[in-house]
Amino acid sequence: MRRLTDIDIKYLKGVGPKRADTLGKELDIHTYYDLLHYFPSRYDDRSKVVKIKDVASDNSAIQVRGRFIVINTVGEGARRRVQGLFSDGTGTLDVVWFNRLKYVQDTYRVGVDYLLFGKMSIFNGRISLVHPEIDPGDTIVDNQGLQAQYSIPEKLKTRGFTQRSLRQLISTLLASMPAVEETLPPELLRHYGLMPLREALECVHFPKTREQADRARARFKFEELFLIQLNILSYSRNRKANIAGYTFPRIGTFFNRFYSDVLPFSLTEAQKKVMREIRADLGSGRQMNRLLQGDVGSGKTIVALMTSLIAVDNGYQACIMAPTEILACQHYESLSAMAGKIGVRVELLTGSTTKKKRDELHASLLDGTIHILVGTHAVIEDCVEFRRLGLVVIDEQHRFGVAQRAKLWNKSTSAPHVLVMTATPIPRTLAMTVYGDLDVSVIDALPPGRKPIMTMLQYENRRREVNSLILGQLKAGRQVYIVYPLIQENEKLELKDLLQGLDATRLAFPGYEVGMVHGKMRPAEKDEQMQMFVSGKTRILVATTVIEVGVNVPNASVMVIENAERFGLSQLHQLRGRVGRGADQSYCILMTKPNIAADTRKRLEIMVETTDGFVIADADMKLRGPGDIEGTMQSGIAFNLRIANLASDSDVLAVARQAATMILDSDPLLERHYSLREQLRIHFNKTAGWSRIS
Repeated sequence: MRRLTDIDIKYLKGVGPKRADTLGKELDIHTYYDLLHYFPSRYDDRSKVVKIKDVASDNSAIQVRGRFIVINTVGEGARRRVQGLFSDGTGTLDVVWFNRLKYVQDTYRVGVDYLLFGKMSIFNGRISLVHPEIDPGDTIVDNQGLQAQYSIPEKLKTRGFTQRSLRQLISTLLASMPAVEETLPPELLRHYGLMPLREALECVHFPKTREQADRARARFKFEELFLIQLNILSYSRNRKANIAGYTFPRIGTFFNRFYSDVLPFSLTEAQKKVMREIRADLGSGRQMNRLLQGDVGSGKTIVALMTSLIAVDNGYQACIMAPTEILACQHYESLSAMAGKIGVRVELLTGSTTKKKRDELHASLLDGTIHILVGTHAVIEDCVEFRRLGLVVIDEQHRFGVAQRAKLWNKSTSAPHVLVMTATPIPRTLAMTVYGDLDVSVIDALPPGRKPIMTMLQYENRRREVNSLILGQLKAGRQVYIVYPLIQENEKLELKDLLQGLDATRLAFPGYEVGMVHGKMRPAEKDEQMQMFVSGKTRILVATTVIEVGVNVPNASVMVIENAERFGLSQLHQLRGRVGRGADQSYCILMTKPNIAADTRKRLEIMVETTDGFVIADADMKLRGPGDIEGTMQSGIAFNLRIANLASDSDVLAVARQAATMILDSDPLLERHYSLREQLRIHFNKTAGWSRIS
């Protein structure tokens, strides 16, 4: 039996080479499998006909029966269209076509009965249907029931692809397939009460009832997430079984001296728990592959240093890589200040390091006199070699590509231990998928003495009160960030911009030094401005989101975010984390227009209600969907869910992971599950592994 994944869609009746090329480019449909797994975005009830006079403004789609009174071609050139006035005797509505105008003119006639179905809109106070589906007026609707509706790009519509034509292709394919090989093991179908594949394919595209559609979709959501989890867990188990790591059995002099004599504060219980998990990894003889999640200011850097000291105590070197020079420099300054007290040599390597210094660093890395190297992308250059690299720490690792990370641990003769850190809170469902093969540690408590940041949502008419708060903090010796979404004015966007904001800030706070940082500045100029703010010479820093990660100024107590409605919740949370890093009360002020939409206001109010990054991340994913968040998670993610949704299907994901675990526990190499092995090969052999960090 030929697999559906092997049959080119061009061989399906009604397709051919040209249409196949279009389907491939626009919908990523290349095979029979792809077409059957192009799932409906919604279902519309075609069993009811409404009177035009009864149509309500909250109807999403309507079906009406009547006649065209007028059909005319209007406009010229690109604005040319066909408009029709349609009546059922109780009222009229407008029908508009922008594509296939000649076909419309040749096909539809005034005074002939038709049945129209389409998504309605209100334009100039009138009901309007754009490109509706049109059937003969005597079409019986009682047995039509639910009808699948698919996402079809405009380019496809202009080439004659309609909802009806796509449904017809799927119907033709289903009718031509007498048998379909089941893809899920019988034990899973029985255990979870899942619909068999052939029945599910029929019911997901042509359901007779809503229950049928729901059961079919449940089966495909489960299958999609199950295969992802099976792939991740299979890889993870294989890596743990076959990739040995350096064994670090000793907790030696450097670690103990640091802990007893240098550590500036007591570790939180959360930090202690994470250190116990890391110590167990390092002593296991298997490579550590751990993700450390910690909210802004939670103390991840101390954990990274203490982990590095365990490596040094066991005769190995550590490398800490950060995404920006500012962050790398901050890590170097804090780590070298602490580690230097116990005789541990920490050095910095960035793009700004001079050739003379680089040559010195290269020699010291090779002879082992550098214990910890902190740097940016510069540390992965081919000329950078270590004597004994045993630990790699990557901060904000989603900002590095898979190949970049791989170059770093290839500098070791054996796989080094890997600790990746992120201050970007990751929703649980996303962590299980994107980072599913990692062991995860969480620092979920702030160091003692930190006061919760007070967050306020303020509108433009409250600018005077906001400036009064800022002035009070400046007089108390504190510093202030003001963040803008744009560098320069954009006529198309009614947003505040940084350059105007710089002038306005200087006028509002005379006598206080104001600095500016944005992404288009030269690195040296940007670093100079940042250092002036870090040193306290600049009291107010006007910036774009370049300060989102890694800027640590404990004296800064106010974060003002202009046009806050333009930012996602997770980004707002990251910006807020730039303040509240000292013992003083800090403030985050979200500035916006009074007339924002209700859902936007709800989103911003979540920021006011909580400072818990994980709560915010979950809310962000539910409001915006996982797509935007995935895009910020990790360079190189090959993420293409066809039907499941990480924002709303967390319960399905948990069950799918349970099922994958159950299968692998009983059949680790999938020797008794040939079909599953084949599916993993087909679906995942082209991707480099989303979460594979080592």
